[in-house]
Amino acid sequence: MADESKIPKGRLRRSAKLGTALGAQGAKYAGTKATGLLRGGETSQEKLDQRHAETAAKMVETLGQMKGAAMKIGQFASFIDTDFIPEEYRETYQEALAKLRNEAPAMPWEEVSEVLREEYDGEPFEQLFDSIEHEAFAAASIGQVHRGRLIDGREVAVKIQYPGIAEALEADLKNAGMLVRMARALAPGLDAREVTRELRERVLEELDYEYEAQNQRAFARAYRDHPFIYVPDVITRLSRRRVLVTEFVEGIGFDEILKLGEEERSRFGEILFRGSFGSVYHLQHFNADPHPGNYLLMNDGRVAFLDFGMTKKLDKEQIELEQLAVDAAVRNDPEGLRDALHDLGFIKKPSKLDAEQLMNHVKEIGGWYMEDREIKIDADRVMKVIEVTHDPRSEYFDLMRRESIPADELMGRRMEIGVLAVLGRLGATRNWHRIMREWVYADPPSTELGKEEWAYFEERGIYQVPGIPATAKE
Repeated sequence: MADESKIPKGRLRRSAKLGTALGAQGAKYAGTKATGLLRGGETSQEKLDQRHAETAAKMVETLGQMKGAAMKIGQFASFIDTDFIPEEYRETYQEALAKLRNEAPAMPWEEVSEVLREEYDGEPFEQLFDSIEHEAFAAASIGQVHRGRLIDGREVAVKIQYPGIAEALEADLKNAGMLVRMARALAPGLDAREVTRELRERVLEELDYEYEAQNQRAFARAYRDHPFIYVPDVITRLSRRRVLVTEFVEGIGFDEILKLGEEERSRFGEILFRGSFGSVYHLQHFNADPHPGNYLLMNDGRVAFLDFGMTKKLDKEQIELEQLAVDAAVRNDPEGLRDALHDLGFIKKPSKLDAEQLMNHVKEIGGWYMEDREIKIDADRVMKVIEVTHDPRSEYFDLMRRESIPADELMGRRMEIGVLAVLGRLGATRNWHRIMREWVYADPPSTELGKEEWAYFEERGIYQVPGIPATAKE
């Protein structure tokens, strides 16, 4: 019998395992549903309920064992409502898949401790730490996290990469090539080679915890003493390519945050928005993996931002082009928007596209931060954005086929949809447009949090992000 704690590494084995689990469970569900329709009655409904619960559990078990890129599918699905699941069962799947955010099946200590021995090159790790708890308190896509204490008494989080995950991710990357080819069939303008390169670079960076440590140090410096954003310090001398040691942060996780009042959830959402989008303009650097397990609400009201394995740096020219695109959409300038998206690489042949339809499409996607009014983000809005960017049944499908996603924009779009999805789960309400104007036009801060943040930047000698010149707003 195979050891279930081992990560399946081969491309075919990983594809088959995922497909078999989901396919078999789907077939069982369909069979149970058909039987229920024929027989009717309360018993058949109970069977159908049980089948959905079993299917959700099986998905979690399979994706959790596979880890790597395959598991990220489950993490992403855990905070986006999926329209292919019957509405009355979505909560069942949400609850089960949510376990993948922080409670994925952990690997035994005997296996992950071998990674510590290898990375510390024979130096007994027991002498480097006062203690490390053998049971992981969080398990994610490529590693799991153990609580520890340093010799000097500091509490730390020790993230240890799963043994064998590098080979498993190589298999996932080959499968990603298949997905890119499928996407290219739907959107012929997609540069499959460039997109594959971008995905590969970002994922391989995620495998290197020394690169993640470098990213986290940069964000920690940029937000040190910030009024509501906190990035834990890296313990550099103990961090290695497959081991990342950082300051341990106390706080409540996403499931507890969802139980808070509406204004508290909205405040948390605004901080997430400012930390995710704002870092593009303040740091020219952003985190491309905004799933709920990456945030903690601390006792003093600050939000700890965790996990910097997948980030993206942008140059000033690209940021200025994005400002111009948002500006054109806000001013209802279809031709200006089409030109800006052409300059960004989204459109190869602008004369072939209907500028008005393109404007409508962009507003369907980003209208939540382009409309000057308070907007509550809900599941319907999130699903609408997913529909108009992915669904062949969408009225914009023909337009999507002629648009492109430049490789340099891929991570930005992932971040944008991910943040929207988290805000949707929170039911967060704000005038998102007024906050966005602070970055696009260098407008004065529009909220209390904004005033605190800009006072913080002023203290550090940063008075405003370079906004679009006033003539561009007229």
